Amino acid sequence: MANLETSLKDAMTIEGAMGVALVDYGSGMALGTLGDSNEIDLNMAAAGNTDLVRAKMRTMEMLGQHDNAIEDILVTLTSQYHLIRPLTTDTGRGLFLYLALNRGRANLAMARHQLRRIEATLEV
Repeated sequence: MANLETSLKDAMTIEGAMGVALVDYGSGMALGTLGDSNEIDLNMAAAGNTDLVRAKMRTMEMLGQHDNAIEDILVTLTSQYHLIRPLTTDTGRGLFLYLALNRGRANLAMARHQLRRIEATLEV
């Protein structure tokens, strides 16, 4: 199992990674961040994406999708991908990983695969 610091460092090795955060979507606070603050304000992104995660969770509840878990949420911008992965482990409930990628350098399929692997080994 990997601690938070190791997991954030692993996420930054993903091709095209600009920044990563582990976020509590109850409060909107980032528990940890790593990345280039010149490219993206990770604390602001954490707070803003919390609203997105809450809205999607609420929608899933209204639709009665209790047996379907959200694997990830993708926001596609002209020059970036923003990948949000709610944690599904017992210790990770209420948290999500947020990864900002440079769209020109990233391989989205590989980034999703690597973020899933990081989630599986993250010990919160």
